[in-house]
Amino acid sequence: MSKVVVIGANHAGTATINTILDNYEGYEVEAFDANSNISFLGCGMALWIGEQISGPSGLFYQTKEQFEAKGATIHMECPVERVDFDAKVVYARDKDGTAYEASYDKLVLATGSLPILPRFEGGDLENIQQVKLFQDAQEVVDKLEDPAIKTVAVVGAGYIGVELAEAFQRNGRHTLLVDMAPTCMANNFDPEFSEMMARNLAEHGIEAHYGEGVDHFEGVDGKVTKLVTDKGAYDVDMVCVCIGFRPNSALADSDAFEKLGNGALVVDRHQMTSVEDVYAVGDCATIFNNSLDGAPGYIALASNAVRSGIVAGHNICGTALETPGVQGSSGICIFDLKMVSTGLTESAAKRAGIEVKATTVTGPQKAPFIEHDNPDATCKIVYDAQTRAILGAQIASTYDMHGNINLFSLAVEKKVTIDELKLLDIFFLPHFNAPYNYITMAALQAE
Repeated sequence: MSKVVVIGANHAGTATINTILDNYEGYEVEAFDANSNISFLGCGMALWIGEQISGPSGLFYQTKEQFEAKGATIHMECPVERVDFDAKVVYARDKDGTAYEASYDKLVLATGSLPILPRFEGGDLENIQQVKLFQDAQEVVDKLEDPAIKTVAVVGAGYIGVELAEAFQRNGRHTLLVDMAPTCMANNFDPEFSEMMARNLAEHGIEAHYGEGVDHFEGVDGKVTKLVTDKGAYDVDMVCVCIGFRPNSALADSDAFEKLGNGALVVDRHQMTSVEDVYAVGDCATIFNNSLDGAPGYIALASNAVRSGIVAGHNICGTALETPGVQGSSGICIFDLKMVSTGLTESAAKRAGIEVKATTVTGPQKAPFIEHDNPDATCKIVYDAQTRAILGAQIASTYDMHGNINLFSLAVEKKVTIDELKLLDIFFLPHFNAPYNYITMAALQAE
């Protein structure tokens, strides 16, 4: 029987384990995780904090017991201390001090990512929070029971920061949003879309401080009371720092591992690292970015983690399966403004040195004569000026049009040109879209 050891049992690790156990026989699976829970959907934390869902129970989809019922051995609250990659042995120790030595034939590193936490002066004050794990979110929810916490600052205006700003505002707190960038979600959308979200946040009472860098925190009796930036000082009762993540690849400390500059483990299309019989999946690993001709990059998303785990699981068990790569498809919904994207923004393409063009159309989602529930949607398509291949798209509306971005995701992967999109068979029914729909019209007006 072949032995597979998996380090990390969240999304990528869970997908790997389930792929092996659900599809193959003759494999012994042993997993180690430092946490006390499995499969926490961190994307739902803001909904929980903002009281848009009744509690966190639905944010888990896998348990230790479910794995064990399939025959796996699962060690929770048992961090791995080191790996001997030459001898193929994993060394771990649980919370009670019990030591484990697990030999393997194949090893999967599914160690995820860690929040980036700069060493701000005063950063150790009470009520300065990070929000990544279930325990982090639970701590925030518990502290919000205190009515003395009236003002919350969120540092970082990316997806997570914007979601948390909405959550705290919905929770009845005055909310500040602070970021060094000139607007929110600057890395996710082009400026005209980011500005839509910035206006949306302002209209709902979020006090934004863009273009400001945090300098330090001040406190009284050990609790944070003030956030000081390079442009001002603000009274606060709680601060959430969410400025990004970095790959958790410390266990792979051997020079034999090829890594990106940020520490992400470089993998091939089978999820194999540069060390034989060692795979890496999820946020600790690179991924192939189809928007940049399949170049290895870093796109930390739960959806990507799951797919990488599936690919690794099949390859470990002898089924050759290559990842097709990703486009970084993502979306956000804040105070009912929905924004989705895939591939490269125009700004990102230009930073990558690609000569691009873009076409944008705003129009009703449904036929113009539909009088209710028919808001406008704005669609922007970015394409290569030379090859005409579609490189990315962004759509924004209060209407739930999120499914349309999947069309563009496939277009980027398959290198569909803007000209091929012009006459694509997009169906029409007044209940769903317009006869001259914004996707077709954006393509038709492209230069």
